[in-house]
Amino acid sequence: MNKYKKTNLCITLTALIVFLLWTLAVTKIDLQAIGPQKSIVGFASLNGAFHDFTGVHMWLYEVTDWLGLVPAVFVLGFGLLGLAQLIKRRSLFKVDSDILILGVFYILVMAVYILFEVFVINYRPVLIAGRLEPSYPSSTTLLVLCVMPTAIMQLRKRINKSVVKNVVTVIISLFIIFMVIGRLVSGVHWMTDIVGGVLLSTFLVMLYSYTENIEALKGRMAWTKKK
Repeated sequence: MNKYKKTNLCITLTALIVFLLWTLAVTKIDLQAIGPQKSIVGFASLNGAFHDFTGVHMWLYEVTDWLGLVPAVFVLGFGLLGLAQLIKRRSLFKVDSDILILGVFYILVMAVYILFEVFVINYRPVLIAGRLEPSYPSSTTLLVLCVMPTAIMQLRKRINKSVVKNVVTVIISLFIIFMVIGRLVSGVHWMTDIVGGVLLSTFLVMLYSYTENIEALKGRMAWTKKK
């Protein structure tokens, strides 16, 4: 295992451990009934103070909610690319390996989302349509921070012109920053929900990167042997 892969694996495992410890802390430290309908929230003093500081901005919630469709478009686009390759090449095993890995990654992200919808850590600081909704980790943050960075990785490999690569990277990066900050200050999540989303996304994206790099290395080794 080379130095880069070791570093990648180390970051991946560290992100997982930190996320698990953070989640445990959210369920154990400073629990108070400060949420709507007396829902219990961890790190209550910190979360309550930050929520009071930012306030609630439903317009920003609506904007970031609608912009949450952008990652869905990327998922659909890469899904259609994989489908087109499958139809053209007539074999799942002939579809680009990185696209297959990306598809598995999307499934994993969805599974994690469903997991935290079923096993609720805490609820939003505001009612949505009069109902309590699960809030940890922030699902929009999770979606954006999982789909958009992997989209950058894919597009940088598939776009030939360096200028276009850089422009696309900057645009997507600015979108990511806006979405995370917008979600944080909109007041529809506790601060710890956003942090949890960032930590979980970091683990998942690093896991994707590690898996993709190993597969790419195998592909180069196989190609070298054929030569």
